[in-house]
Amino acid sequence: MNNCDRPISGIAAGLLLLFYASSSSADAIDTYIRAEMTNQRLPGLALAVIRDGKPIKVKTYGFANLELKVPVTGDTVFRLGSMSKQIIATGVMLLVADGKLTLDDPVCGYLENCPESWLGITIRHVLSHTSGLPLEAPGNSPFKVEDVVDVIRRGYDVPLLSKPGEKWAYSNLGYAVLEEVIHQAAGRSWADFFTERIFRPLGMNATRTTDLIEIVPNRAAGYQFRDSTQRNALPLMALRPGGAFLSTLNDLIKWDAAITEGKLLTPTMQAQMWTPALLADGSSTRYGFAFWVDQVAGHRRIRHGGTEPGFRTEYSRFVDDKIDIIVLVNGESMVPDDVAVEVANYFIPGLSTDRKTITLEPKVLAAYAGQSQVNPSNILTIAVDGTGLSAQSSEGYAQFHLRAETPDVFFLSKDESYVFTRDPAGAPQLEIRLGTAKSVGATEVKAQRLQ
Repeated sequence: MNNCDRPISGIAAGLLLLFYASSSSADAIDTYIRAEMTNQRLPGLALAVIRDGKPIKVKTYGFANLELKVPVTGDTVFRLGSMSKQIIATGVMLLVADGKLTLDDPVCGYLENCPESWLGITIRHVLSHTSGLPLEAPGNSPFKVEDVVDVIRRGYDVPLLSKPGEKWAYSNLGYAVLEEVIHQAAGRSWADFFTERIFRPLGMNATRTTDLIEIVPNRAAGYQFRDSTQRNALPLMALRPGGAFLSTLNDLIKWDAAITEGKLLTPTMQAQMWTPALLADGSSTRYGFAFWVDQVAGHRRIRHGGTEPGFRTEYSRFVDDKIDIIVLVNGESMVPDDVAVEVANYFIPGLSTDRKTITLEPKVLAAYAGQSQVNPSNILTIAVDGTGLSAQSSEGYAQFHLRAETPDVFFLSKDESYVFTRDPAGAPQLEIRLGTAKSVGATEVKAQRLQ
């Protein structure tokens, strides 16, 4: 490793990040973040804004542990959820660079007793979620500790959702397959592989595979706000490669620098990861290798988020504007994708469209309270929540705060509207509209009023 590749020492990095945090006095971003945390009852948040590879705002807010009143810092350890997938995919590309595998290798070459239906699945398919594999293996339990190979084998008898390369379908099972591919191609455990090839060389000393048994210094507790109460989120016991890693804001700033400076992959290989996969019919998936590829108000963005019980994460790169945003949250009721856009808007004017809020009389809000059925398994409970409404799904998700834009339109984020129309009898009916602020195409779901 030459001098240019040496990671910054832990002390130097800590002093550098402390400088950025302390020199960034309360500003418009702080005001926005704190308001969102209050609206959505969020315990803690860690934020980094990076311009052209240099951190320009590193700030933490709130608590990593509510019971002990421990504040979030740059060294607070969060569960990354599916943000981990970009690390898994980078590991695969490193093995491609080593000549130990190719993207068009059949995954069955790395799996024992592979079913015939999987013979056409390549590593490329699995990286881009075009393999036809389902989201999860049957009988998957988030609270069961088991070997990843056993998880994969449970998927052997399940019919593929489509022929490989024919359709796009997000698959955590596919990333379990990639773990075994890495294990076999690297000749060592995937945890050791990532420590040796990525974390240690980059000085990401706090980043590691998720473990609930070992003592992890500075680990954040995860929370869910539900039934108008802050609760401890039940943690996933199972280690799944699709959401495998724990990390910190300080470590992820180093991860961002490694991507920007090309420390791990060549520009050509990185570009492959950021190129949307094409299906057999030539249509684009808007997804590369562990990165979504889209645009916000005409600005190209590469991103991926993560969701775990009690945690939400987001990593967004506005590549042409050279602005990168990292958001780590230890609560479920914030949408960090939208937070990243709002923060980036301070550096990329026009990225986000303002949505104004109004104050409604309590009797107006009360008329919307009740339950609406979104689908057979999901009943949405709407209740008066201060000056707005709250929405809570029967499927176990967090309770969200909705703000009023007009007497009939409420919003969670700038990209998600809850619109109340009237039936012939004058009773309010709920419509949920997505994609109102971003150029990704709007969708609409009509919910049937139950009471």
